[in-house]
Amino acid sequence: MSNPGLSSVPRLVATRVARLAAVLLLVAVVAFALAKISPVDPVNAYLGIDIARVGPEQRALIAARWGLDQPPLAQFTLWVRNLLHGDLGYSMIYNAPVSEVIAARFWTSLPLVGLAWLFSGIFGFALGVVAGANSGSWADRVIRLYAYFLSSAPTFWIAILLLIVFSVELGWAPVCCAGPLGVVPADVTFAERLQHLALPLAALTLLGVAQVALHTRAKIAEILQLDAALYARAQGAGKWDVVLRHGVRNAALPAITILFASLGELFGGSILAEQVFAYPGLGQAAVAAGVRGDVPLLLAITLFLTLFVSVGNMIADMLYHLVDPRIREAEFTAGGAHG
Repeated sequence: MSNPGLSSVPRLVATRVARLAAVLLLVAVVAFALAKISPVDPVNAYLGIDIARVGPEQRALIAARWGLDQPPLAQFTLWVRNLLHGDLGYSMIYNAPVSEVIAARFWTSLPLVGLAWLFSGIFGFALGVVAGANSGSWADRVIRLYAYFLSSAPTFWIAILLLIVFSVELGWAPVCCAGPLGVVPADVTFAERLQHLALPLAALTLLGVAQVALHTRAKIAEILQLDAALYARAQGAGKWDVVLRHGVRNAALPAITILFASLGELFGGSILAEQVFAYPGLGQAAVAAGVRGDVPLLLAITLFLTLFVSVGNMIADMLYHLVDPRIREAEFTAGGAHG
């Protein structure tokens, strides 16, 4: 007899991929429209302080070379056509193909965002389990206060605070960048990379801990009030036996879902953290592209981050579907009811 959950996986994947394509198309339209109505003129932003030395004819030539003299619909059609052929365009501010800029910046941001995502999940889940198992105690109140404070604090404020305390006052960490100033990236050692990564990573990890901790705490406290938990306690099981055998397993799925769903928030936080610490990642490139009117790079980063976050959410949905038998049975029953 075939497993109804596994047999529905191809249909689930096809549905998610179709939704992802629709989301990417919608984001592309909105991002392009926002770029066109932006008050930042790409030619003026590109010329910068040299604008006074460039005449109207030369500016018109630059605009024509970039295709900016075409109607917006023609520009969008050309951009989408090139996109489908793998051509993301050319970055004006980095003077390199957009694909190369994104690849280089992404590999710089990946350790920062990936480790922050992992650590925030581990620490947040551990704090949530401790708070939920000791609901109403001083430990619960301290953890909740800590989580509420972090969830209400802006990322840039946390980053600036860490910078002032650990870099300026104590001198324990570098002030900026992904490596020592004046050293080419190829010569930066692994220890130096970790040293420069520490503070941005701490700021992003603190950002992600609160949400996971609060949701896990609520789930553990709810599970401990169930009849099954009370029955286990009546049979002589200790509180931590019930928490570890029943609570952790049931609270893990919502925590994983929240963790994947927080990828977008984490990337948003990385933009601010990279700006504060001058960390040369994808977030800093996005800000530079927006400020200096590098439309091809800005649009490509927008689509890339949308794809990355959407795939993360899709993986969370599929994990939930595969691991939780109640969802599989509900979909199987619904499928049978509809014939």
